[in-house]
Amino acid sequence: MTDFGLDRRALLKQAAAGLGLLVFAQPARAAQMLQKRLLALPARNTPFITPNEQFYNVQYSGPQKVDVATWTLTVSGRVVRPLRLRYEEILKRPAIERMVTLQCIDNEVAGELISNAVWKGVSLRALIEEAGARPDAVDVVFHGADQYSDGITLDRAMNYEVFLAYAMNGKVLPTQNGYPLRAVVPGLYGIKNVKWLTKIELVAHDNLGYWQQKGWTDDGIIKVSSRIDAPGPYNTQRGETIFRGIAFGGYNGVRAVELSFDGGKRWHAAKLDPTPSRYSWVIWRYRWTPPAAGAYPVAVRATSGLGETQTDFIARAFPDGTSGLHTIVTFVETN
Repeated sequence: MTDFGLDRRALLKQAAAGLGLLVFAQPARAAQMLQKRLLALPARNTPFITPNEQFYNVQYSGPQKVDVATWTLTVSGRVVRPLRLRYEEILKRPAIERMVTLQCIDNEVAGELISNAVWKGVSLRALIEEAGARPDAVDVVFHGADQYSDGITLDRAMNYEVFLAYAMNGKVLPTQNGYPLRAVVPGLYGIKNVKWLTKIELVAHDNLGYWQQKGWTDDGIIKVSSRIDAPGPYNTQRGETIFRGIAFGGYNGVRAVELSFDGGKRWHAAKLDPTPSRYSWVIWRYRWTPPAAGAYPVAVRATSGLGETQTDFIARAFPDGTSGLHTIVTFVETN
């Protein structure tokens, strides 16, 4: 699922994130460790819309080269009227455009396997209504040209604004992102957003896709998360500092972002930049004036639109996604 050929910079970022978790629990010890290791890592300048060439890319196999001259999408299984659509026919259908953030289930706390884009495509619900779901249909299964498959419930397919995208950020969907057609399922991890679609199949049972058969979550619901992008994980400040980062609430958006400078005893509300979509991440900012010189553990947490506050429980990716609070250390020097 993950490319383990990480470069040195990526490894350093993961190490810093891990130390950040320690900071939240044991700030004095972690501050000493950071001072000794001198993890002077740069801040991230995250754009609100991720350029296509920078969008995170994880796949079951290599990118598929699909010939649209012969490609078709079928809608079959437990339907009344099976469909077979050519690429040109899909492009002529009523189009929808939505901004949706996608995140890999293997993304670490404060990791970079998360990106935001504006997608254009066709409604999955409209296709299913045209095909006519039989009364015994339970799941909708996406099949890709790479032989990968995963599914969602029929209820989610019909009621959660799922769509099939053929364009990304105003351009034809790139090959690495699923050309000619991919599923975009707001609020569910990337494992459910199947690329290089060839078939949509309605089935009368709870479908277990490739990763579910290996013990990963079947729901795939994205957990509330946030990260600090600036300043970097180890930094020295004098006077006022502006903290900045992203937060993501999955399907339900983000209601609030808060920062703590004392190990979680007190939390302070950050300012959220406006976003046109509840399915996208938000950029937050917080202006902070340190009360005195010293080492400060800076933690961030988000609250979704439904009021679910990000957990500080530290979990690895398996089986249903990572969790924990991203924390960095800020060293304040005397002026």
